[in-house]
Amino acid sequence: MRGKNGDRLILLVLLLIGAIFGSLIGSALGDTFPILNYGKSIGVDPFVVDLNIIHLTFGLKLSLNLAGIIGLILAFVVYWKL
Repeated sequence: MRGKNGDRLILLVLLLIGAIFGSLIGSALGDTFPILNYGKSIGVDPFVVDLNIIHLTFGLKLSLNLAGIIGLILAFVVYWKL
């Protein structure tokens, strides 16, 4: 497999684009094909650190549906063909 750092960045960008477009398509076609909109969310709820001067909010949530997973797979195939 490829070993350059630039190739890893391209893979990361392609996977991100694939997940975003796949999730958007799954949401758009969710009424017609409900299976595409099936998914789960993982992550932590936001929490706040109040230091009187600075208010910091931390949190991370990942929501991915079936169409997003298909988009990830297609993005990886595109990367492999490059």
